[in-house]
Amino acid sequence: MLTLLKVALAVLLLNLPFGFWREGTEKFTVAWFVAIHAPVPMVVGLRLQSGLGFELASFPVLVGAYFLGQFLGGKLRLWWNARS
Repeated sequence: MLTLLKVALAVLLLNLPFGFWREGTEKFTVAWFVAIHAPVPMVVGLRLQSGLGFELASFPVLVGAYFLGQFLGGKLRLWWNARS
């Protein structure tokens, strides 16, 4: 369980800069798709490196962490731009 939480935190932190980037691009452009999908191989690598593999129970936690990281990264971009 602790490993799953550590990987989920890593996935969330990994997606923050990609969410930040995604928020600055126009929807459905190549850059937008890359900002969403580029972290996927890294997340798969984290899963394999941690020994989680592809257990069904880990999917909701890691998918939630993935989207939360993208969401928070986007909100961070909006906050950053509002400060300027």
